[in-house]
Amino acid sequence: MSKTSDLSGIAAMLGATASFVICDTFMKLAAEDLPPFEVLFLRGVAASIACAVLVLLRGEGRAISGIRNVRTLLRAAAETLSVLCYIVALARMPIADVIAIVQTAPLILILGVAFVLRERIGPSRVVVVLLGFAGALMVAQPDASGISSAALLAFASALLIAARDLVGRGVPTHIPVTVVAFATNVIVMLAAGAFSLGVETWTTPTLRHLAFLGAAGIFVTFGHAGLLVAYRLGHTIVIAPFFYSFAPWALLSGLLVWGALPNPVALAGIALIIISGVANVLLEQRWRSSTAFTRA
Repeated sequence: MSKTSDLSGIAAMLGATASFVICDTFMKLAAEDLPPFEVLFLRGVAASIACAVLVLLRGEGRAISGIRNVRTLLRAAAETLSVLCYIVALARMPIADVIAIVQTAPLILILGVAFVLRERIGPSRVVVVLLGFAGALMVAQPDASGISSAALLAFASALLIAARDLVGRGVPTHIPVTVVAFATNVIVMLAAGAFSLGVETWTTPTLRHLAFLGAAGIFVTFGHAGLLVAYRLGHTIVIAPFFYSFAPWALLSGLLVWGALPNPVALAGIALIIISGVANVLLEQRWRSSTAFTRA
């Protein structure tokens, strides 16, 4: 892969994270009045319709059989479990805090490509990864009784996101990203619907709720497509740290929509997470430069 491919992958990741935060903002607004799994189900309906239309508009209907691919289904399953944890955490925590905790996903992913895929990362990168994880703990702010259940759900979501992206790297490139996203949206919708019927009392949504969740469905579709494109275009170790761009997007959302910012300790943790991500990129670039010089 070339430097241009990495830059394109970074741009795709930035667009994906912005899309996800916009989606989450609309979902959190709806979850102020509706049960969380109902919110996720209604968003899933909108996302599945939006993605199906996108598949047809792009003329990729003939590739729809790709949803039966094992890697596609495994990615969708990991995303489903992740988002079920995430929606409950989002309903109970400020958007910037829960998204900051989810920033541990790239840390787990970077370690995952080292131990599972045997990609070299080096001890310096391990150190900055651990610093980023420490930043996430500063955001979670455990007390004498431990970490809150909502924060634990956010960490669980991060672990499952890392698993999703590791699996997603193995999805065959002949399967369009829109088809992979469609499979993910449908499975998330069905699982959320089952949970809603099983554990929640249905609340009739208003037109305002439906508008919010319709927009959320569109933006989550853009987010999934952007993630898949990002990892197909660039190197995982270069692209993964830019998942941290969730943090500034979330801070902006919290400030503009709710007029709130995290407390100073959480802000310091978010800053540490971002610094960790930038340091990972710089370390990767230095390693590549030294490798190229040695080969020359």
